[in-house]
Amino acid sequence: MSTTFGRLTRLVRDLVGPSNRSRAAEPKRPLPVASQAGPASPVERGVYPGDATQLPDTRYAPQPDGRPDPGEIVWTWVPYEEDPTQGKDRPVLVIGREADWLVVLALTSKDHDRDEQQERRSGRLWVDIGTGAWDRKGRPSEVRVNRLIRVDPEAVRREGAVLPRDRYDLVVAAARDGV
Repeated sequence: MSTTFGRLTRLVRDLVGPSNRSRAAEPKRPLPVASQAGPASPVERGVYPGDATQLPDTRYAPQPDGRPDPGEIVWTWVPYEEDPTQGKDRPVLVIGREADWLVVLALTSKDHDRDEQQERRSGRLWVDIGTGAWDRKGRPSEVRVNRLIRVDPEAVRREGAVLPRDRYDLVVAAARDGV
């Protein structure tokens, strides 16, 4: 009987694929880059249109409704700048929208104050935002203000926290200068 059960289990696994439990642990797959035809909407899943080039409307508008809004730090998959087909799951600050996309700025807990000159020479500008509920370890964070990343709102996994208004205004002002 157990041999029959084992064969049946393998047959179901082959037909259906891996269980949801193993899939949940897998990271999101990278997105291919869009063609020069223009940005794809989030409905056309699987295409990253490239980073935004202009600041959107950046009005501070966090709402405790489970949807990502300007002023909120959320977690999502972020494409690498040098290869948008690869990326990393990380916290980001939502600063606005562009069509169907969110426009966000990436956070890091790495302290770039020590290598500020090197970062500037490499074209990366950072602003300290302190600590908050978005980092479970309570580490101080920095926001990169000169890379406007487009994110599919459907790809946001969870809200991390609301950035206080004064810190949000500081980040947006720096982004205006850095873009």
